[in-house]
Amino acid sequence: MSNINRLFKNQLKVINIGLEAFYGDLKKQKVEVIHVDWRPPAMGNKKMVSLLNRLKS
Repeated sequence: MSNINRLFKNQLKVINIGLEAFYGDLKKQKVEVIHVDWRPPAMGNKKMVSLLNRLKS
């Protein structure tokens, strides 16, 4: 039996990062899931990321 087949014979435990809709769908299916409300630093704005990185130094 392949590793992938073994994986799907076990109960899923999921960490959902980002889209909360995925979390809700998994909960409805009774999948063990936690949700992390992650967003890219400075919402991906490169200039703001650069400024934030300078604050860390």
